[in-house]
Amino acid sequence: MALEESAARRKEELERRIARLSCWRGPVSLEPLKGGLTNISFVAIDRGERFVVRCGDDIPVHHVFRDRERAASAAAFKAGLSPELIHAERGITVLRFIEGRTFTEADLAANLERLVPLLKRCHGTVARYVRGPANIFWVFHVIRDYVTVLDGDRRYLELADRLEQAQVPLPIVFGHHDLLPGNFIDDGHRIWLIDWEYGGFGTAMFDLANLSANGGFGAVEDAALLDAYFEGKADDALRRAFSAMKAASALREALWALVSDAHLKTPGVNYQAHARDYLARFDKLMG
Repeated sequence: MALEESAARRKEELERRIARLSCWRGPVSLEPLKGGLTNISFVAIDRGERFVVRCGDDIPVHHVFRDRERAASAAAFKAGLSPELIHAERGITVLRFIEGRTFTEADLAANLERLVPLLKRCHGTVARYVRGPANIFWVFHVIRDYVTVLDGDRRYLELADRLEQAQVPLPIVFGHHDLLPGNFIDDGHRIWLIDWEYGGFGTAMFDLANLSANGGFGAVEDAALLDAYFEGKADDALRRAFSAMKAASALREALWALVSDAHLKTPGVNYQAHARDYLARFDKLMG
């Protein structure tokens, strides 16, 4: 009971802090926004206009730093991919609300023709607008770090080495690196890409493999994805690198969930179930 009362008090204090933000033009009403795996979020209504308020501090164990997330989000807005960032201060970010339908897993494969141009636009334009320090994202480093944090199965370190050795040189681009279905919103005219916690420099390969792993793609969808992105120029070495990166993506997501279960404990999120799901995907891909 004491823990529940403490959580309720913290929520009330957070809501009072949000209500006092300098970006509002008048009194605001707040509604909880569900679906996130890390942050506490609200929909704020200010004089009839809706905004998303994301609340969360840095998460060093996940390599998440809010100043870099905001820089990526602002750059993605300028690139025409993401909603406008209205206000930012320690622990709170306010963005314009996008009215639309959040994707499910099945929507990823069903919208490949729309998602590939979105990713190519991300990889080709966002870096032009990024200002200040920026992340670099290399999934094999993340896996090794997570295994160390968890004092986990050392077998995953050996597997990460094998999967990394299968990679091929590719140009450096600015990627999203967290292409879960919930980070796509279809407003009926276009698809928006949101939540840039892991936005940073890397190669296109992880975003492609991440999309596939999170969408449960099979061989047909994978072939279509690579042919569309690389314009029919994906050779055997690149396809092998993609398969290895797809397995690494699933493993990273599983380890992310296990680290989150140990260090975050976000209310209402079943991290253990998320980990089991992605470990099963990883085992299938490795098999």
